[in-house]
Amino acid sequence: MKVNKNIYIIRHCEAESQAPDAPLTAKGKEQARELSKFLFERNLDRIVSSPFLRAIQTIEPFAAEKHLEIEVDHRLRERVLSSVSMPDWMEKLEATYNDFNLKYEGGESSNEAIRRIVEVVHSLIANDSQNSLIVAHGGIISLLLHHYDKRLSFETWRNLSNPDVYELQISDNNHQLQRLWKEP
Repeated sequence: MKVNKNIYIIRHCEAESQAPDAPLTAKGKEQARELSKFLFERNLDRIVSSPFLRAIQTIEPFAAEKHLEIEVDHRLRERVLSSVSMPDWMEKLEATYNDFNLKYEGGESSNEAIRRIVEVVHSLIANDSQNSLIVAHGGIISLLLHHYDKRLSFETWRNLSNPDVYELQISDNNHQLQRLWKEP
C-alpha cells in the first residue's frame, strides 16, 4: 500500500504570554489572517490543534474560511520543562537538546515529548486525510522537526517564528521536511 501524505506543522501566532489560556495579541490576530491566506490554496482536509487558546486562535480564521472543524488533541500541548521556576531556564532547555533523556522536576524529557507528538503524526498518517495540519508550540514542534531531521536542534527552536509553517511529506517509508513560511 502506497502512503502519500502531507502534514503541515504550524507554530502559533504571537500571543500575550505562554499561559495555556493566553490569547493572541492584536499583531497575532493579524498574523492569523495572513496565515489563513497563505494556507488557503493548500487543499487541507483536517486540522488538529493544541488545546491552548493561542493555538486555536491561530487557525480559527482558516478553519472558518474552509468550513473545517478544529480537533483538539492534548498531545500537542507545549512541553513542560519543569514545574519549578528556573532562572537559567534557557540553559536548562538547551541541555535537553544535548541529552534527550534529561528530565527536570515535574517536567518531561525531550524523548517523552517527541513520543507524544510523533503519536499524533502517526495517527494522521493512518487516517484518510491526505493533507492535514497540526497547530502547536515552538518547543514541541522543534522536537518533532528534530525527529524527522536530526540536523535540526536547539537553534531550530531559537529560530522559529510566530507563526511558522513546515511541511512534512510522507511517501511510503520516506519523508521530506521543508520550511514554507517566510516572514513578511
